[in-house]
Amino acid sequence: MTTHYTSCPLCEATCGVVVETDGAQVVSVRGDDDDAFSRGYICPKGTALADLHHDPDRLTRPLRRDGSTWREMGWDEAYDHVATQIREVQRTHGKDALGIYQGNPTVHNLGLVTIGQLALRTLGTRNMYSATSNDQLPHMLAALQMFGNQILMPVPDLDRCDLLICLGANPLASNGSIMTAPDMRSRLKAIQARGGQVIVLDPRRTETADRADHHLFIRPGTDAVLLLAIAHELFARGEVRIGRIAPHVRGEAELRRAAEAWSPARAAAITGIAATEIQRLAHLLAITPRAALYGRIGVCTQEFGGLAAWLVYAINALTGHLDEPGGLMFTTPALDPLPLANRLGYDGGFARWHSRVSHRPEFGGELPMSALAEEILTPGKGQIRALITCAGNPVLSSPGGPKLEQALAGLDFMVSIDPYLNETTRHAHVILPPPSPLERSHYDAALNAFAVRNVAKYSPAVFERAADARHDWEILAALWARLRVPKLGRKLAERALLKFGPEGILDAALRLGPWGLRHGRAGLSLAKLKAAPHGVDLGPLSPRVPERLGGHAVELAPAIYLADLPRLDRRWARPANGLVMIGRRHLRSNNSWMHNSERLVKGPPRCTLQIHPDDAGSRNLVDGGTATVATARGQISLPVEVTDSVMPGVVSVPHGWGHNRNARLRVANANPGESVNDILDPALTDELSGTSALTGQPVEVSCPTT
Repeated sequence: MTTHYTSCPLCEATCGVVVETDGAQVVSVRGDDDDAFSRGYICPKGTALADLHHDPDRLTRPLRRDGSTWREMGWDEAYDHVATQIREVQRTHGKDALGIYQGNPTVHNLGLVTIGQLALRTLGTRNMYSATSNDQLPHMLAALQMFGNQILMPVPDLDRCDLLICLGANPLASNGSIMTAPDMRSRLKAIQARGGQVIVLDPRRTETADRADHHLFIRPGTDAVLLLAIAHELFARGEVRIGRIAPHVRGEAELRRAAEAWSPARAAAITGIAATEIQRLAHLLAITPRAALYGRIGVCTQEFGGLAAWLVYAINALTGHLDEPGGLMFTTPALDPLPLANRLGYDGGFARWHSRVSHRPEFGGELPMSALAEEILTPGKGQIRALITCAGNPVLSSPGGPKLEQALAGLDFMVSIDPYLNETTRHAHVILPPPSPLERSHYDAALNAFAVRNVAKYSPAVFERAADARHDWEILAALWARLRVPKLGRKLAERALLKFGPEGILDAALRLGPWGLRHGRAGLSLAKLKAAPHGVDLGPLSPRVPERLGGHAVELAPAIYLADLPRLDRRWARPANGLVMIGRRHLRSNNSWMHNSERLVKGPPRCTLQIHPDDAGSRNLVDGGTATVATARGQISLPVEVTDSVMPGVVSVPHGWGHNRNARLRVANANPGESVNDILDPALTDELSGTSALTGQPVEVSCPTT
C-alpha cells in the first residue's frame, strides 16, 4: 500500500485528497485532514477519481474514424495525419478556417493552462471558442472594464464576512464558483455562528437557500433591475460610503444618474421582490462593516448578464466592501496569472472583431459559443472547415445541440483531445486521449487566483503515465511543432517544450511571483512546494488597491454599461408572461463529464422538471409523472417533480444530460436523461457580452396525454 497526497481537479474547491494505491490499483480516496486549505473536506466527486482512472470506457490510444468504425493508430502517425489535415485546410481556405474549442476542465489542468494555451493560441486563427461564454464571461468583462484586467475578479472574504448575499449562486452544490472555497457548508455556518447572516436570492430555494437565514424568490433575468434599485436606494438614503479606496474610484456621479430611474417600487413589479425587501438589502449592505454581495452563474447566463455582473462589483464598491476584509477582495496568488496570461494570449481585448455571421463580439481573443455552429454551416470566406476540441463536450453543454451536431458532421476535418468517445468527440475524425487525472501532476494555476485564502500546493502524479500514453499538453506541443515550426526545427522545438514542461513554467512563475524571490531564501519555489505535500498556507486575503490594479482606477460606470441601460428599460417596459426555465446544479454532477461513474449517478433520477404546484395543477401534471417541455427549437420529455422550491412561473431543468447519442459511455448511456440544450435557442444571448442566455428562456410545459 502506498499513500499519495494530491488535490482533486474535478471542481473549483481544490480539495486535498489522500489516495491509497496497491500497485496500479486505487484502493481508496479520502479527504486530507492535514491539507492547508480543505482540512479534510471532500465531496462525492472526489471519491470518483478512482472511477475515472479505472473506467474501462476511457481511451488509451489514438483513434481514427473510418465511416462508422474506429481503429487505433500510433502517436506519430496520428500527429502527422492531424497536422497534414489542418495544414491543408488553412492553406486552402485561410487561417480562420480552423476553429478551436476548449471546455472548462482546462482550468483544472496545469499543462493545458500553460503549454496548452501557448500552443492553441498561436495557431493563427480568430475562430477561438470556449465554455467561458456559457459561464463567467460577464464577470471577466466587468473585471476588464472596471479594474483593467479580465482576471482581476474579486472574491468574497468568507472567513471574515458577517453578511453574505448570494445572488444566482448555489455554493453548497457548486462547492463555490469563481470563489475557490472548500467546505462551503462549514464556512457558511461559521458566518452564522459569529452572529452574521446569509441571504440568498434565487428563483429556486436551493440547497444554499435552505440553510440561509433568509431566501427571496427573484424572477429570472431581472438581477440587473434589482441591483439598480439597490444602488438607487443607497444614493437616495445617502448611504454610499466608498471608504479607503475612494481616491482610486471614478464614475460615482455617472452611476448615480444611471440608477435614478430604477426605484425599489419600480423594481418590485419586475423582480417579484417587495420594495421593502430591496430597501432592507441596501441598508444591510450599507451598515454591515464586513459584508459581501456575491453573484454567480445565474447572474451571468441571462439576457442582461453584462449589466448584472457590473452592478455586483459596483454595489460592493458603493458600500465600502470592495478590497476590504470581509468584503470582496483581490487575491495574492503564488503564481500570479496576470503576466502569464498576457504572454499566453489572454490580452483582455473586447469587441476588437466580431463573428462573421451574427456579428457577436470577441472577448479575450475568443468568440462566443452562440456563434460556433453558424460559423461552420454558413459558406463564405472565413467559414470554419476544421475544428480542434479540447477537454469539452459542447454538444451537451451549449445551446442548440442538434444544430451543432449537424455542423460537426459536415466538417472537412475534426480532431478531439479527450479521454472519451462522447457525444461531441464521436463526430471527430481523430481522437487523441490524454491519461487520467491521477496520471498528471497538479497545481491550481488558475483557481488559486480566486481562492478565499492565499494558498499554494503542488502534487506529483499518483501514477506515472504509461510509456505509450501522452499528456494533453504533450499532444498539443507535438501538434504545434508540426503546424508552426519549419520542418527542420520541429523535433528540436518539440523536445524543448517537452523538457521544460508545465513544471518549468510553474517554477519560474513561483520564483518571480509575489511570494517568491522578494522573500529571499524563504521565497516559494517548486522544490519548496514538493517538500510540503499538504500545501502551504500563505494567509488571509489582504487589501491590494491600488497596486494590484497597475495604475488603473476602479471605474464605477464604464461606457459600455451605460450604453446598454436603454435596452434594459425597453425590455422591462412590457410585462413578462408565461413560464420561463432555469437550470440547476447537483453536488454529484459536473456538467456533462461525471455521468460515467456509477457511484455519482446512482439513486433517483436527477434529470427532472421541477415545477410549482400551481403551475403543475393548471397543466394536469402530477409528481412522478411525465411532462413535455417545448420551445421553438424542439421538445424534451422529463419526469416531474412538483415542489414549492421553485417560484410560480418558473421551471427548472439541469443541464449536462442527454447521453443517448451513440457515445461509448456505458454508465452514462444507461442513465441518459435529456439535454436541455437541445431546446435552448443559441440566438438568445446577452447582446452586450455575447454570453448565452441559459436562464429565463420561455418554455411551454404540458402533459403528454393532453
